[in-house]
Amino acid sequence: MRSAFRPRDYLASPFPNSASSSNCQSSEVPMTQIRADNQHVTQITIVDSEPDKQAEALSVMIERARFMARQPGFISISLHRSLDGRRIVNYVQWQNRDLLRSAHQSPEFRKEWGHFDQLTDEIDPNLYEVAQVIDSGQ
Repeated sequence: MRSAFRPRDYLASPFPNSASSSNCQSSEVPMTQIRADNQHVTQITIVDSEPDKQAEALSVMIERARFMARQPGFISISLHRSLDGRRIVNYVQWQNRDLLRSAHQSPEFRKEWGHFDQLTDEIDPNLYEVAQVIDSGQ
C-alpha cells in the first residue's frame, strides 16, 4: 500500500517514513552510480498526474532538479516519465540523508510547490539503499 500524499503535505515532512538521520559521507561522484558498496542515500519519488499536465509538472521538476544540483552532497537526479502520461519518477542520489534533508528545506526549493500541487494528484517519496546490482557483465 502506497503512502502517497499531496505535494503541499510534502513540505511538512519530505521523508515521512524515514528512520533517523545518517552521518555517512562519500567522495563526490559526478554521475549516477547504482552500487551496493557505497553509503549514498537514494530517494525515489513517484508523482501521479493527469496526462495533460505531465509535461508541465516535469518542467517544474527539472527546474527544481537544477537547483538541487548546486546543493551540498548532491550526486545525481534522473527524471523518468511514464509513457501513459500518468506518472513521473524522480531518482535522486545524495551523499547522505542530512544534506538531502537540508536541500529539501531550502526556501528556494519550496517556492514552486504551490504550482506543482495544482499539476499533480499525489506524490510518494521514499528513501532507499541499494541492496543488489546485476548488470550485463554478471
